[in-house]
Amino acid sequence: MRVAAYVPDLMDRSKVSAAAPDATFVARPEDLASVDADLVVLDLTRPGAVDVIPRVQAKTVGFCRHTMVDVIAAAERAGCDRVLVRSEFFADVAGALVVSDAAGG
Repeated sequence: MRVAAYVPDLMDRSKVSAAAPDATFVARPEDLASVDADLVVLDLTRPGAVDVIPRVQAKTVGFCRHTMVDVIAAAERAGCDRVLVRSEFFADVAGALVVSDAAGG
């Protein structure tokens, strides 16, 4: 599975890399619209992350803080296949990267 990610924080990026060693990381969220991937991971706390979701062709998994209910709702409205709170995402990154057709899109 080809994974692309917009995860600017280096600590978070290292955790995603551990679960998906061949992941491609992009510097800007808009770069995800043209990346060739089966799955895209987004740090929804970053500006522009939610905005790019409708243009991403791959399945999407986003994460943010549990207190960011507006961001969670916006990501779901934008078509994010799976939205998780940070604690859930990072408790099992490999499991979080599994998105089936039944999960939403």
